[in-house]
Parts: sequence; C-alpha cells; structure tokens
Amino acid sequence: MPDRRIRLGELAEALGCALEGDAETVITHVASLDEASPGAVTLMANPRLLPHLAATRAAAVILAPGAPAPPCAALRADHPYLAFARALALFAPPASPPPGVHPLAAVSPTAQLGRDVSIGAFVAVGERVTIGDGTAILPNSTIGDDVVLGRDCLVHANVSIRERVTIGDRVVLQDGVVVGADGFGFVRRQDGSHEKIPQTARVVIEDDVELGANTTVDRPPIGETRIRAGAKIDNLVQVGHGVTVGRNVLLAAQVGIAGSTRIEDDAVLGGQVGVGDHLTVGRGAMAVGQSGITESVAAGARVAGYPAIDSRAWGRSAVLFRRLPELKRRLEALEAKLLERERPLS
Repeated sequence: MPDRRIRLGELAEALGCALEGDAETVITHVASLDEASPGAVTLMANPRLLPHLAATRAAAVILAPGAPAPPCAALRADHPYLAFARALALFAPPASPPPGVHPLAAVSPTAQLGRDVSIGAFVAVGERVTIGDGTAILPNSTIGDDVVLGRDCLVHANVSIRERVTIGDRVVLQDGVVVGADGFGFVRRQDGSHEKIPQTARVVIEDDVELGANTTVDRPPIGETRIRAGAKIDNLVQVGHGVTVGRNVLLAAQVGIAGSTRIEDDAVLGGQVGVGDHLTVGRGAMAVGQSGITESVAAGARVAGYPAIDSRAWGRSAVLFRRLPELKRRLEALEAKLLERERPLS
C-alpha cells in the first residue's frame, strides 16, 4: 500500500462526512476497528461492534450520525460503509499498468487500440478488435476476433473474451473470466446421441459491470446474452445462454442461471442460488443463499428454500423440519393409543 498522508479535514471533505475532532490530525492508513493503530481511520457500522468502539486506538472512526461518540475523532456519514469504501480507494488506489504493448504480446495489425492502452505479456488480440482508451489487459488473456472493448476497462490475467463480444466502458473482468463461450445446447438424435446446436449469437456486457473470478457468460444460438449496466457478479457464477441480467443486479458466488431467464433490475441472488430456465426474477426481488428458483418470482419478493417460496414461510417450515422426528414419534404414540382403545374387550 502506498505511503499516503491526508489531514483529517481533507479526508472529511473528500468523503462528504461531518467532522468531530481536530482537522489537522494526519491519517496514514485504513484499518479494522480492532486492529487500528494511531494514524488509522476505521469503520463502525455494525451495532455488534459497539463494545469494541471504546477501546479502539484509531485516529478517527467513520460512523452514523446517531452512533455513540468514539474516544477519538468522528467522521459522521449517512452511509458509513460507503464512506469507508471511498476511504479505502483513497489510500489504496488501483494498480495502473503502464501503457504500451508488451513485446511478448500478439496483437493483430487489424486491431485498433485507443490511447494509453496497456497490453500485457502473452496477451493475444484477434482480428478487427477495438479497444478503448485507457483499457488494460493483463498477461495471458485472449481477445477474440471482432471484439469491442470499451474505455477504462480492466481485464485481469487469464481472461478469455470470445469472438464478437461487445463490452462497455469501465468494465472489470477478474482472473479467469470467460465471456462468450458456447451455451449448453444439444438436441437428441433418433439414435439417442446428441447433436450440438450452434451457439453463434452475441454477448453484450454494458458499462460499469464487474465479473468475479472464474465467472462464465455463455453465448446463445439466437438473440443475445446481455448483462446490463452496473451489475456486479461474484466469483464462480454461471450465466447461461440467452440470459438477461438487469441493471445494478447483485449475484453472489456460485449462482447458476439457466438459459433464457431474465433477472430484472436491482434483484439480489445470494450464494449458490440456482435459477431454472425461461423464468423471470422480478425487479428488486431477493433470494436467500442456496435457494432453488423453479418458478418466476414477483417484483420485490423475498424467497428462500427449495423449491423457493416466501422466505418467511420457508423459515416457519424449517422449524417444522427440525421437529419432524419428534412429531413422528408423537404421532405413532397417538396411533398406538387409538388402536388400544378400539381393540374389542375379550
């Protein structure tokens, strides 16, 4: 982390926080509440951490307007976690690979590179590719023919962007991402074997999307697969062919979305959620981790379990599931008593 020194008053102004304390205090780094040392700015956004607040050694704490005063300077923010994230960005700015094409890269002469593009070692850039200003492609990545890659993107190592994929501006692709691989499409022949359905349509990733490590976005046979602006997708997520992921959607790790499903704007799917094909998950809907969605979900709904139902109903059902052995024993005992009563007297 670079050595940075920011006066607390300047930091408060940069983060849009109300300052309680000495504006001349020097802040040198960001740390957790427990591990903070003098010179650190830290965060207190979780009420469960309140017992640790009085003992912190931080120079300043970012916290909500109504939170108890810390034993140091306070930076009051309506959205403390957002302010903390911006503080992290100030003290640990992202790495900026130097512009230019590495001598060990292979770039087609028909490719068009914008200003200040960085192409790392062993990167392959195909025919008729367009790469926007300020985009960086790290080592061992492959950019297929006729790809359009926007401005200020960051393509990490070992990424594969297949042919005819279109990617917008400020997109981040973490290590091992694959965009535009063939969707899973086969038709059964009369002899029982499988014939591949050509997957030749396009994939579009809009502006400000981030795809986590080893996430895959598949190409459909017709139409398109599209991830709309601002969506954030975690590691090891599978987006099937013909899927549409809406604006500002959040997909946690190991989510799997089957083909031709639509995830509408602002929806949130927890870790390991599975979504069946040809469904719609409505705007702002939320699915608890490990839910299995087999029917379309209404806008704003919150679902859980398999098959996914209203999360409150699932919670009540889960309590009953744990009691099933006990309830079975009680039922058997009641049946035995009824049989005893019904037995004819000899």
